[in-house]
Amino acid sequence: MKLVSWNVNGIRAALKKGFMDFFQEIDADIFCLQEIKLSEGQLELDLEGYYQYWNYAEKKGYSGTAVFSKIEPIDVQYGLGIEEHDSEGRVITCEFEEFFLVTCYTPNSKRELERLEYRMVWEDAFREYLLMLDQVKPVILCGDLNVAHQEIDLKNPKTNRRNAGFTDEERGRFTTLLDSGFTDSFRHYYPDAEGEYSWWSYMRKARENNAGWRIDYFVVSDRFIEETKDAKIHQDIYGSDHCPVSLELF
Repeated sequence: MKLVSWNVNGIRAALKKGFMDFFQEIDADIFCLQEIKLSEGQLELDLEGYYQYWNYAEKKGYSGTAVFSKIEPIDVQYGLGIEEHDSEGRVITCEFEEFFLVTCYTPNSKRELERLEYRMVWEDAFREYLLMLDQVKPVILCGDLNVAHQEIDLKNPKTNRRNAGFTDEERGRFTTLLDSGFTDSFRHYYPDAEGEYSWWSYMRKARENNAGWRIDYFVVSDRFIEETKDAKIHQDIYGSDHCPVSLELF
């Protein structure tokens, strides 16, 4: 089974930049999107053979997530069930026979870290949500988690130390999540791989110079990691400021 996750930075824009070529070529069993930037009714996507689930933000042209699956889920939930966290369309949970699939677009702490305090509240609530699911069956979490966990996960760690996505607070919350019984699948397979990034700024030829960040993940319940076969970052795929990431199961 092949799972793919991609922050498309606007699905309508991505469709004009070859999204369907990659979608058809990779032929994923489950394909998750973040930052769709859509409101309900703005797009009809013809994806033969896939069930579609969309979670739209209340704010137009902002955030949002989607899941396309060849397998019909047992159940689908939108959000965390907490009002203060559920207006931005950031989470979809699909229950399958052997696992929960959660796709997430984690809130960005923004410039000057103006949203860092809220981000910490979100992180704690989201971790509790994942742990609740994990008590029922294993969890596969994917998406743009807006944090580079270790110095190896971005090109310039020293100059980004207090920037959104690489603060001690955000990195610490990710460590806490992993310590709670989860595994970063890419680092499980490639613990020392350098230059493996999933997001690049549009400024200063960042992608051309591979001055990027690894902020897109597949995180898996510890007890489920042996059911996985490989994790990849598809740096050769364009169409967004992020590239897709994937996880393969046996």
